[in-house]
Amino acid sequence: MIPQLEQKQIQKQSRKIYWIQLALIFVGFVVFGFSENIKGPAIPRIQFEFMLNESQLGTLLSLNALGYLIACSFTAYLTRIWGIKAVTVAAFGTMILSGVLIFFSHSYPMFSSSYFLMYIGNGMLEIALAILGARIFVRNTGMMMNLTHGFYGLSSTVAPLMATGLMAVQIGDYTLDWRGMYLVVLALSFIPIVITLCASFPSVNEEAGERASLKVLMRDPVLWYMVLILTFGVVSELAVGGWLVNFLEKAYGWSAVTASGMLSAFFLCFALARLILGPLTDKMGFTLSLIVFSALSALCTFAAIGLGESASFLFAAGGIGIAMIYPTVMAFIARRYSGASDTAITFTVTMMGLGSVIGNYLIGGVIEGVKSWVGADTQAGLVRGLQAGYGFIGLCAAICAVYSFLLYRYLKKRHELI
Repeated sequence: MIPQLEQKQIQKQSRKIYWIQLALIFVGFVVFGFSENIKGPAIPRIQFEFMLNESQLGTLLSLNALGYLIACSFTAYLTRIWGIKAVTVAAFGTMILSGVLIFFSHSYPMFSSSYFLMYIGNGMLEIALAILGARIFVRNTGMMMNLTHGFYGLSSTVAPLMATGLMAVQIGDYTLDWRGMYLVVLALSFIPIVITLCASFPSVNEEAGERASLKVLMRDPVLWYMVLILTFGVVSELAVGGWLVNFLEKAYGWSAVTASGMLSAFFLCFALARLILGPLTDKMGFTLSLIVFSALSALCTFAAIGLGESASFLFAAGGIGIAMIYPTVMAFIARRYSGASDTAITFTVTMMGLGSVIGNYLIGGVIEGVKSWVGADTQAGLVRGLQAGYGFIGLCAAICAVYSFLLYRYLKKRHELI
């Protein structure tokens, strides 16, 4: 009788721990989505205040991606030393600190440093949440990864309109503008900090063998396919948040509110795809899902550019496809490398961060190069440059589809499809 009571108590405690962990992942992705995607409406104002051209703006976003990359490279190590709880608190704390520094930044060097720090926090958070998800989602991995990442999409849907609204808020004679908006949004990180402090976390038994397992993993061609798929997919995904509002305002003359609404529509499609289509990835298979959804995103993006302003809704529809890439890759890694998921995730996301640095720089460079070629000081040059830059975003999704197909063929030959 006593063992049965003890077993029930253990099960009850385990369920409580699981639900707190789940709440942390959900709320963590909500805050992550806010911090990543409030930049869309803010960037034109930041660009105007600091007098940046498109190439300089691309460099700024690349440097931020570099901060993300640096954070990814050391977070797994800190997780082994400090544990996920301490690293998660540190990630959210870094985001809060960056919000304060952004608020007080009135020179470009201080602003870029503060923005860089925010991406350090984002990178730490990304790795911590990915590791936690890989450890606790042992069943229905694809569905659960997409579901939790769907909350990132939901907050991303709200983020552009929320940012636009907050920038217009007046407190007495003071207007929040983009600095105050960043301070308010990043202060929301206090909520998941409280949840983290109440949570318990599963341990992992990789310890000293982890470095050796990384060498083994790096000899697996599949992991490198994952790196390429994730890199091109995420460059395409994140670039929308940074460039869509800018594109619509400058190429089509849309207002900030209307352009932010289209970005919100993109993230709404993005969120609904993850919430509704997540179970489909388990049924279709992860690799086939990557082919279908990345190709869909590329087609929508190219069609939106080619058909002009009347087809702008296709920019939003592209979110349906690109939304599925990141969580599906995470589910694939968790399933294929179940004994070393922390190592595989860290390596893949770190390499992806390097690709993001290059990708953002190239987008800005393409826009500036085509603009100069057509006519640097003309509206036609600006429009053609923006179209070429956004076309590069679609090209990244198309390359993602190509590598997904190559991976599918590689795994099918070896009867290792997941």
